[in-house]
Amino acid sequence: MTVPAADPGTFRLACVQVNAGDDMPANLAAAADLGRAARDQGAALIGFPENVAFMAPDGVGVRQAAKPEADHPALAAFRDLARELEAWLLVGSLAVATGDADGRVANRTFLVDDSGAVRARYDKIHMFDVALAGGESYTESATFRPGGAAVCAATPFGALGLTICYDLRFPYLYRALAQAGARLIAVPSAFTLATGKAHWHTLLRARAIETGCFVFAPAQCGTHPRGRKTFGHSLIIGPWGEILAEADETPGVISAEIDLAASDRARAQVPALTHDRDFTGP
Repeated sequence: MTVPAADPGTFRLACVQVNAGDDMPANLAAAADLGRAARDQGAALIGFPENVAFMAPDGVGVRQAAKPEADHPALAAFRDLARELEAWLLVGSLAVATGDADGRVANRTFLVDDSGAVRARYDKIHMFDVALAGGESYTESATFRPGGAAVCAATPFGALGLTICYDLRFPYLYRALAQAGARLIAVPSAFTLATGKAHWHTLLRARAIETGCFVFAPAQCGTHPRGRKTFGHSLIIGPWGEILAEADETPGVISAEIDLAASDRARAQVPALTHDRDFTGP
């Protein structure tokens, strides 16, 4: 999984924040407009959230809307958008039909280059199976087939580690990506309102500090079908843990200038990625 680092100097990175519902054409149109706004800000790499094209009220709706990758209208739309904008796009995630006998689908990120070619794919590894206070509960594993492989992709902007939402709570994945060469890590998300208020900023800043990476997290926001609420507050975080840009709780765009040399400086000051030691279990 080791990927050689690139050093493009500085570039502008953007996160698009959306409020997706169960109308895919409308979701895609809104995302495209915000992508154009991000490009107008000078962004060469633009990230979109998890479930950017479709947020259904239940797993049945997700499975019904899922399409094979080769025929997925949302992927085709984002590939066209990348060509139009001449920018790299991180398509946070789409529900992709896999042909599994149990009907489960993949929650898949796509990295699309400025010519519209798919350069990398990542299937979400960790499933959000939780029961929150107040009766709010989710069982992603009933709808999605978990992925089994970490992905660190080569880009003109540096090596990019791919993760999705609930992955954020599993720091060993981020450490593995950083040690494989990542200096950028994406966390496209649809964080719940409750867990976002409690943990979003802390977890994202911790992952940046632990890895010495730039971490960017384009997010869903607002109220979705059947009253589901997501936190918003898309973030771009520097490798010392500093917040470089933050969205509010409404759809929009944030961006920041990225200088990968800052990652090298952070890792030189605290070279924790080179300090692993073997130990026996408790």
